[in-house]
Amino acid sequence: MIESGEMPPGSRLENEIALADQLGLSRPTMRQAIQHLVDKGLLVRKRGVGTQVVHARVRRQVELSSLFDDLDRAHRQPRTEILSFGRQPVPEEVAVAMRLPAGTEVITFDRLRYAQDEPLALMRNYVPVGVADITATALERYGLYQLLRDAGVQLRIADQTISARKAAATEARLLHETRGAPLLTMVRTAYDHANRAVEYGSHVYRASRYSFELTLVAR
Repeated sequence: MIESGEMPPGSRLENEIALADQLGLSRPTMRQAIQHLVDKGLLVRKRGVGTQVVHARVRRQVELSSLFDDLDRAHRQPRTEILSFGRQPVPEEVAVAMRLPAGTEVITFDRLRYAQDEPLALMRNYVPVGVADITATALERYGLYQLLRDAGVQLRIADQTISARKAAATEARLLHETRGAPLLTMVRTAYDHANRAVEYGSHVYRASRYSFELTLVAR
């Protein structure tokens, strides 16, 4: 009922005793079932409020796609807030990752990505000047990879590192998390068909609302 949308986010559950009676379950079984849904990120317990339905966690396969496109395909109503936008000489660590000469001018921007009006990810990206005509207005309406494709860039491959850390104060405030809450991190350098580095991204995601999925093949 939760994943089908019959119980939308914000819906409150009855207490465990009433639910157990309605479903013909023992109270310990009902308690375990509710805890299982809490652990999956589908329910949240709030003191003084009770147990409520929350937005389902975004599950994303590890492939060369953009978060905007993934959310749009899943009908999660992506929305973007531009936190900063400008040009600057490429930072040293980004230059190394993208194999760019020191001092190369890049477009850099920070975005806050929402899914159904709930903050989901903070994203910082660097794109070399000349790769695509990117504007802040366009980034509010479309995903970065869509803008690159529209500019004729053929994305082919990427190097990506996934990790985790605790949320700093500013990150926690923007993502509606508590300071020190777990965040998933992703650093990616994407290349086009000519093996030219066209984008470097450093993103953080709410671990309570987001997960990566991988398919493993035996050798």
